[in-house]
Amino acid sequence: MSAVRTARTVVAATLVAGLAATALAAPALAAPAPAKQDHAAAQRALQAAVDAGVPGAVAQARDGRTAWTGTAGERKGDDRYRVGSITKTFVATVLLQLQAEGRIDLDDPVEKWLPGVVRGNGHDGRKITVRQLLNHTSGVYSVTSDPGFQEKIFGPGFLEHRYDRWTPKQLVDIAMTHAPDFAPGTAWNYSNTNYVLAGMVIEKVTGRPYGKAVENRIIKPLKLRATSVPGTDVRMPKPSSPAYSTLSADPNATVHDVSRLSPTLAYAAGEMISDSNDLQTFYRALLKGKLLPKAELREMTTTVPISPELPGAGYGLGLMKQKLSCGKEIWGHGGGIHGSSSDAQATRDGNHSIALNFNADWTGDTLAVLEGEFCG
Repeated sequence: MSAVRTARTVVAATLVAGLAATALAAPALAAPAPAKQDHAAAQRALQAAVDAGVPGAVAQARDGRTAWTGTAGERKGDDRYRVGSITKTFVATVLLQLQAEGRIDLDDPVEKWLPGVVRGNGHDGRKITVRQLLNHTSGVYSVTSDPGFQEKIFGPGFLEHRYDRWTPKQLVDIAMTHAPDFAPGTAWNYSNTNYVLAGMVIEKVTGRPYGKAVENRIIKPLKLRATSVPGTDVRMPKPSSPAYSTLSADPNATVHDVSRLSPTLAYAAGEMISDSNDLQTFYRALLKGKLLPKAELREMTTTVPISPELPGAGYGLGLMKQKLSCGKEIWGHGGGIHGSSSDAQATRDGNHSIALNFNADWTGDTLAVLEGEFCG
């Protein structure tokens, strides 16, 4: 694995670390982007993913007033899928809305809202702010890096434990058995525990499940009819096609249908379901300022560096920016969960967007689809 590929994997906003490589691109090169897109390059990238072993791939794009849907293999254009860590952008948006209403300050210590929860082995919620959760500068250990959790949830143990119900506190407690990655605010490292805590903060502020806030503040106003926060429902809504995983780092291992699982293993770090049309609607509305006041959108798009190897990439509050090989800057998030690798990206003005999914987590290059759409 190349250094750039490794960096992309580390910062790719996936729930399942190392299983689904989503998109942070290489540093920009000098080649200019073409003036218009015909989507042929994106379609070729979808087909290349299927040729590489992905059972099905789908992408939808909008550029100005034009729209395109591309598929390859068994995916259909209106399929719904688990979006993994794309959930994080929804969660961050809700917290920024709550700040705009004066109900929370993102610079509040986590301890204010979750007293005693972030404690143990050097973790201290009194020294970590809610903002640091959202931009992954908290230093909090990621629950998905715990070897025991990985074995039970991401390896062959998944087949036995796929329907287990987890509480957010259980997920945090696993993380607290490890030392922090670094002192708060001194570095950057992607941690799914950050967004488990963020969901818990929303619930403390609103007095209701975080999913209800997402539904009432984002899903219903934008009429995202294919988007849901499943909670404890293990089923996939229709239309959808199966999600497949090898449950192993070995790409030649047995392939399993992993469509059904307990969303509680991901919670606010990655449980949501959507489709490519809804994801584009969400990110376009967000970047066009329809969900947040200007001040809060400015905070969301204020980024911290993630890697010296990727000077054009940065992480904001649940939102990433990256530069593609043609120099074009895009904003969005990627997401991976069992048998599902997704990406949703748009230009900063929200006018050109794409959302895509592969129904496999062991092969396929989502970055190639982004490069094809935005660079040709």
